Amino acid sequence: MPPILSPQHPSGKHLENIKYPHADIFAVADRLVPEEQARLAEIHEFLQTEIRPVVGEYWDREELPFDLLPRMAEMGLGEIELTDTSRLYRGLVYAEVTRADVSLSALVGIHNELVLGLIDKLGSPEQKDTWLAGLRQFTKVGCFALTEPEHGSDIAGGLATTAERTAEGWLINGAKRWIGAGTFADFAITFARDKADNEIKAFIVELDREGVTRNKISRKMGLRIMQNADLKFDNVLIPHENLIPGAESFANVNDFLCYSRAWVGWQGAGLQLGIFDKAREYAVKRQQFGRPIAKFQLVQEQLSRILGNATASLAMMAQLAEVQEQGKLEMPFAALAKATTTRLARESAAAGRNIGGGNGILTEYDLSKMMDDAEILFTYEGTYDINSLIVGRAVTGVSAFV
Repeated sequence: MPPILSPQHPSGKHLENIKYPHADIFAVADRLVPEEQARLAEIHEFLQTEIRPVVGEYWDREELPFDLLPRMAEMGLGEIELTDTSRLYRGLVYAEVTRADVSLSALVGIHNELVLGLIDKLGSPEQKDTWLAGLRQFTKVGCFALTEPEHGSDIAGGLATTAERTAEGWLINGAKRWIGAGTFADFAITFARDKADNEIKAFIVELDREGVTRNKISRKMGLRIMQNADLKFDNVLIPHENLIPGAESFANVNDFLCYSRAWVGWQGAGLQLGIFDKAREYAVKRQQFGRPIAKFQLVQEQLSRILGNATASLAMMAQLAEVQEQGKLEMPFAALAKATTTRLARESAAAGRNIGGGNGILTEYDLSKMMDDAEILFTYEGTYDINSLIVGRAVTGVSAFV
């Protein structure tokens, strides 16, 4: 059975007497083995009872809730990619975190897909010994420093940060932008172009080294809990052994970029579960003209549309998980999934906020918060337009890229 709070729980009382209380109405979660189903239900209850009720205030203040990280680690959210679990389970966990809060899901996803997972697969034994234990417990945090001030969608060809090998180590120079967790991370997996062979390589750069500066990017409309930063590297000297041996070519990390794009597809699906949760709760509880607004035809139509979008997104992501399990995930597949679920999330978020009426513009009801966060999902990890062009090239044989 898909995870849901019991109607006997104080936060689930509005679900009493509802025939289909599950936002996962086609029971995608039932495809999991029993052990994974039980674990997913535990994570759902944790997120809905301990995270979702408090996280909005942090979002309003643009603060990361560091005090919540130990409990998130206890629930295994710091080591998802190191568990012997199915791709479907991992995707549904990412969706459940997003259902509770998009910003924390960004932290959990980047941490697992692009930091922990990359070091585990491509790092040296010494790098694994140094970082993996702390990463699993969120006592250490890394960030993924790829995007630059002048290079986003064209980063593979335009990356300007440089690395120069010297007798003392590697000298890193350049700037990165929009780096999630960059304000507080212990290190950055930093992509730089080797001056000797022009290859893009990945390095572990501890962010307390001389020559590193970092500044928080503020006043964002969404993803406000995630601490995005501008990073600058001015003759930053790192040891030779900080080069990640499995990432001495940009081609070697393409799989991780593909996986992370698929992860954002799960975010798009999970966000819509959260939108449906809050929109339905509001519609059932809110009284106008002497009756709950859930009785109004237009409200029911919008709830049905949100649920349809969420169900289509979950079905697409479940099939993508099967493709990934078979080792057949390719970038056009991940791009199509990411573009589709985040496009539908935008539509669902607008409908959910509309159900909230005047109260829908207040972040305490979550609906406007999720609408703002949907815009971020639509934009990062490849914009909707870029992902559409990746798909278009794959299905026509003609590239729209210059």
